Amino acid sequence: MSKLLVWYLLASLTGSPLLALAVLIAFWWAADRFTFRLFPDPVRVWRRWRRADALRRTLATNPHDRRARLELAELLLEVRRPREAVEVLRPNVEAGDDDVHTAFAMGAALARTGYAEQAERALGAARAADPEFRAGEVDLELGRLRLGRGDFAGAREALDRLLVARPGTVEGRWLLSRTLAGLGDAAGARRVRAEAWREYAALPAFHRRHERRWAWRARPARPLAWAAVALLLLAAAARLAAPAFQGAAPTHVAIPDDER
Repeated sequence: MSKLLVWYLLASLTGSPLLALAVLIAFWWAADRFTFRLFPDPVRVWRRWRRADALRRTLATNPHDRRARLELAELLLEVRRPREAVEVLRPNVEAGDDDVHTAFAMGAALARTGYAEQAERALGAARAADPEFRAGEVDLELGRLRLGRGDFAGAREALDRLLVARPGTVEGRWLLSRTLAGLGDAAGARRVRAEAWREYAALPAFHRRHERRWAWRARPARPLAWAAVALLLLAAAARLAAPAFQGAAPTHVAIPDDER
């Protein structure tokens, strides 16, 4: 309701509903870039789309290009299309590719499509090939998978390893806090959430953008406070703009019956 009111006021001030809508979208997108980062970055989305399209053309010409298949599967994972990633990568696995990149990509895709046992095997193979792959990325994926299955003991094992390999991870600590809560350790969960926020506060600005959503999940009072401030500012802006809007509104003049 508040967004509709702001759009209505902007439309009355600018004289163009479409311009008001564009301004409102630009404002919310810019605000999201500095806060929740829920909306995708359009430049990055466009680049991914172009690269994925080029890889698909390559595979249409040469279906046996395993490198192109692996890269396309990784792009599909980034855009949350794991089922398609499984199908794209399957020929590489059937051809015998067992390198750490292929095993991890297949394991992550299987984990995100609900094939837990197959995902465990693929991720286990990736970890056996390179325990330090991408600074604990395999253990992060295992932690997500096991936590989602309710295997809290297994998730804790993977996440403890992750924190050794990647001490500054905010996401890993947030996942560990949920794991500890599932194990009944409420005090430990609170402690780890506090650690997650301290790690986030110590990160450089460019790294905070990636970890912000996990930090704010660890301390949800912070985004709620920002949302309250934003609502107050919107209410104040609407209150200030209301007189101008009322002054611009057309005046209805009653017409006597004898003049109709």
